[in-house]
Amino acid sequence: MTFTEAGARRRDAADPGHRALFHIPPADGGPHDEAAYLAGNSLGLQPRATRADLLGDLDAWARLGVEGHLEADRPWLPYHESLTGGAARLVGALPAEVVVMNSLTVNLHLLMVSFYRPGGARTQILIEDSAFPSDSYAVRSQARFHGLDPDEAVVRLRPRPGEDTLRTEDVVDHLAREGDRVALLLLGGVNYLTGELMDIPAITRAGHAAGALVGWDLAHAAGNVPLALHEWGPDFAAWCSYKYLNSGPGALAGVFVHERHLADPAVQRFEGWWSTDPATRFEMTPVARPPASADAWQVSNPPIYAMGPVRTSLEIFDRVGMPALRARSERLTGYLEQLLDEVVPARPITVVTPRDPARRGSQLSVRIGTGSAHRLAKRLRHEYGVIADAREPDIVRAAPVPLYSSYHDCWRFADALARTIEEVR
Repeated sequence: MTFTEAGARRRDAADPGHRALFHIPPADGGPHDEAAYLAGNSLGLQPRATRADLLGDLDAWARLGVEGHLEADRPWLPYHESLTGGAARLVGALPAEVVVMNSLTVNLHLLMVSFYRPGGARTQILIEDSAFPSDSYAVRSQARFHGLDPDEAVVRLRPRPGEDTLRTEDVVDHLAREGDRVALLLLGGVNYLTGELMDIPAITRAGHAAGALVGWDLAHAAGNVPLALHEWGPDFAAWCSYKYLNSGPGALAGVFVHERHLADPAVQRFEGWWSTDPATRFEMTPVARPPASADAWQVSNPPIYAMGPVRTSLEIFDRVGMPALRARSERLTGYLEQLLDEVVPARPITVVTPRDPARRGSQLSVRIGTGSAHRLAKRLRHEYGVIADAREPDIVRAAPVPLYSSYHDCWRFADALARTIEEVR
C-alpha cells in the first residue's frame, strides 16, 4: 500500500496547516486522543482565541453598562463596521458592498425583497435541484408571497441522467433558451451535497445576458474557495459564518450587494433602526436616510456577542490568506481522493464530487451504495473517532478543512471507511 499512516504523518510534518489555532474535539472511539474532524462543512471548529475575545466583550458590559456603546475597547455602536473589511476581502468585494448581519436564510429573504420582483412573463426563480432545503423553502415562500404558484414559479435545474453534478454549459443553455421567463437565478456557489464548485462568473454572465437578476448562496463557498464578487458582478450574495468560517453554531451571516445597486432609488428593501445613516441615527427622525452601502439592508441593532466570534475568525483568514488556504485545500483534498482510490478501490463507493480540483472545494462526497449513511457515520465516530457528515440515504461528506485538518485525519477516514463499509452493507 502506497499510502500509509506513517506517510500521512510525514506529510503533516512538511505541510502542517494551522491546527494549533483551534480546539480539536476528543475522539469518541479508536486509539487516538483527538477526533479526525472532517465535518467543517457543517460546523467549523472553535478558534482558541474566541473565548478570550468573547469574554472581553462581556467584561465591557459588566464594567460600562450602556456606555459600552462608545467607551468599550471595541465600541458597540460601530462594532459591525470592524467586520466589514475582513468580510469584503474574504469574498472579493468592496467594503461598501458587504455587511455582516442576521442569519443566512433571513438575509436571502431580505435580499429577495429587493431582487425578486416578478412581473409580466418574468416570474421564475431558477435554483439547482439539489439546493439546500432552506433555500428551496425560501424561494417557494417568496413565490407564494407574490401570489404565484411555487410549483410553476420555482424551476429546479437537474443534472443529466446518470450524473450527479450540474454542467455549466447546461445552465448556460437553459438560460439562453428559457431566460426570458427567469426573474431570478439563485444557485449555491458550492453545492452542499456534492461539493461541486459552480462556475460563478460564467453563470452570472449568462444570467445577466438573459435579462435575469443573479444571486448566490455562498454558505459552502465563503472561506472555502477564493471569491471575486465585485469583479464577477452578481447582483447579490449571502453566506453563513459557522461552516468554513468557524464562528460558532448559528453565527451571524454575511451579505454582498453589488455597488451598482447601492445608490439606486428604484431598489426596494425593508428598513429599520440600523438601515439609516449612522451620522444622523440619533436625530430620531421618522424617515430613514439609508447610506449608499450594504449597511442599508440592515434592519436591527447588531448582536454584539454574536459579532465577536466572526471578528476573531476573519482575523485568522486575514492572517493566513485565501490563496494559501486554497493551495493547501487542493493538496489535502487530492490526497484524500487518492486514499479513497487506493484504500477502498474494490469497495462499493462512488465519489460524486468532481475530480477536477478547479470544480470543487474542501469536500469529497462519497456514495456508499446500499445501507444507511447515518449508520455508517455513527460507526466511524464511535469506533474510530472519525467525525464526518452524513446525508441520507447514502452520502457521507468528508471535508478536509485546510486551516485545521491534517493528512492523518484523511488517512484515518479512508482507513475506517474501508474497515466498516462492507459490514454496514
